[in-house]
Amino acid sequence: MKTKLFTRNFTFLILGQISSLFGNYTLRFAMSMYVLEQTGSASIFAGLLALSMLPTILLSPLGGILADRANRRNIMVFLDIGSGIAVLIGCAVFWGGYDLVGIGFLLILLSVLGAFESPTVQACIPAMLSEENIVKGNAAVNQVSAIASLVTPFLGSVLYTAFGILPIFYGAMACFFLTAGFECFIRLDFRKPDDRTGVWTIIREDFKVSMRFLGKEQTGILKLLLLAAVVSLFVAGTLVVGFPYLVRTVLGLSAGYYGAAESAMGVAAILGGVIVGVWAKKIRLRDMFVIFCVFGICLILSGAAFLLPIGNTGRYVALLIFFCICQLGCSIFSTYAISVIQARTPESLMGKVMSYVFTLSTCAQPLGQMIYGVLFDLFSQNVYGVLIPSGVIVGCIGWASRRFFRTFEET
Repeated sequence: MKTKLFTRNFTFLILGQISSLFGNYTLRFAMSMYVLEQTGSASIFAGLLALSMLPTILLSPLGGILADRANRRNIMVFLDIGSGIAVLIGCAVFWGGYDLVGIGFLLILLSVLGAFESPTVQACIPAMLSEENIVKGNAAVNQVSAIASLVTPFLGSVLYTAFGILPIFYGAMACFFLTAGFECFIRLDFRKPDDRTGVWTIIREDFKVSMRFLGKEQTGILKLLLLAAVVSLFVAGTLVVGFPYLVRTVLGLSAGYYGAAESAMGVAAILGGVIVGVWAKKIRLRDMFVIFCVFGICLILSGAAFLLPIGNTGRYVALLIFFCICQLGCSIFSTYAISVIQARTPESLMGKVMSYVFTLSTCAQPLGQMIYGVLFDLFSQNVYGVLIPSGVIVGCIGWASRRFFRTFEET
């Protein structure tokens, strides 16, 4: 018998994600535009992004332990209230004339809170849904994120151009508080652990148990995360740092062009979620290597666009097409891979394993962003010298991974 996807709990979770992501993405878009306009430097922009991601990498394992030992609903409510307060404090610092300091402070504080919230949200999904709906549930969450990515760049560019950055701070703060309100209606079963050992003992023991699970029982999951981290170093560097820098600084186009491009990438991400949701049973893990190969091809072709006499408009269109394809692939891979990991993980370890998913998937991103920030500054007149070699490396990694995906599926 089929069970419905949108249960009471999952509906309120989705409503909270809509509110939270709309506020978060609009705020981050506006801050990105502000930093690029004030500095004009890809390396400074990348440095701020990389610095803000360090708390996520260092604290996500603690967030996973907390998610397995505390009431997940209460964790989400507390963290979203904290995010609203963080935006209020960041706004005060920004208003005091320390604009870049205020933005850096806010990015770091939101990253600290996100390190605890992301694994908690992902750990809630299997507890809310039946096994047959886990892939569809992850696809729905991914589509919400994609829709936010579609709408917020346009919304952010309009609001930023018309009103500046401070009103966006206020809107984001309201969104976080609204999210906490939705999450108050979620009801999850929770039984407090019986052990009364010290905090450090709990952390040490939980870490040992989860590492034993990944290192001995499900080694394929660990290998999958490490592979994704390596590819993320190249892809995230070009998507997160390179794309806005290429559009705004190298091509010299307005924030409206960048906002339109980000919205188009949001459409691609939505399409990826739809593909996974509709054809979940037809997608095979052994074919995931193809996505990595496509990443490489798209980066090579993006670099080639700067070697052809097609003008800035033609290069913008080429970047838009190839980066949208990359976004489509990212959406398909992340949604399906997380569902596979959740299906192979027991409930008692779900929070911890999900935290490792976020830690390992993001650990390479700060390094990649800093490297690509420097590279794009150095090769600002010859950006093909960055994009084409990156594409070759990613394509080779993808082709070399085909045996791993086939073996992982069989086990």
